[in-house]
Amino acid sequence: QVQLVESGGGLVQPGGSLRLRCAASGPISLGHMAWYRQVPGKERELVASITSGGLSDTADAVSDRFTISRDNAKNTAYLQMDGLKPDDTAVYYCAATLRRYPSSRLPISAYVYWGQGTQVTVSS
Repeated sequence: QVQLVESGGGLVQPGGSLRLRCAASGPISLGHMAWYRQVPGKERELVASITSGGLSDTADAVSDRFTISRDNAKNTAYLQMDGLKPDDTAVYYCAATLRRYPSSRLPISAYVYWGQGTQVTVSS
């Protein structure tokens, strides 16, 4: 049984930074790890993903401000968010696959493990 637990969300002023952390428990190595975000009334959207080998893919809207990374030894992924804007306000979810895929970007259906989400609010 794999569980993903997010932390690091909160309230931040525009232009500020947050670092989200996703810790996976369980005795297995994961494939892709990713961060998605969702606001009420909209579909969950990909923010960034990273393969087990460290190949990352970041959404165009945040590619100049957000950085995804992971520590395979700790089964942990991170999302460094700088230059935050009010439009970044959302619930951020961590997701992971069991299988390893060669492609950097996967459909949302490939992610079989999900965290409970952490709220990020950007407001003055």
